[in-house]
Amino acid sequence: MANSTSKGDLVASMASAAGTTKRCASDCLDALLEAITKQLKKGGSVTLTGFGTFKVSHRAARTGVNPQNPSQKIKIPARKVPTFKAGKNLKEAVQ
Repeated sequence: MANSTSKGDLVASMASAAGTTKRCASDCLDALLEAITKQLKKGGSVTLTGFGTFKVSHRAARTGVNPQNPSQKIKIPARKVPTFKAGKNLKEAVQ
């Protein structure tokens, strides 16, 4: 299984790379996440060139199956879901 990084690990890495305090890095990360969330709530998208694009997609209503009773059909309502599409630089870095 791949290693996982927590928010605290990410903040420490950001602080080290930027030569700043963890508090400052944490505030910057929180501000970035809040700005992305606000834009998505408005139905917009956020593109970080080379990294990727965050956007809201519409998932249509559909009929599903109750996992506890497979013979029972359930209606799953339509909803908006956040999505992320990786950019070229991120895709190349991961390969």
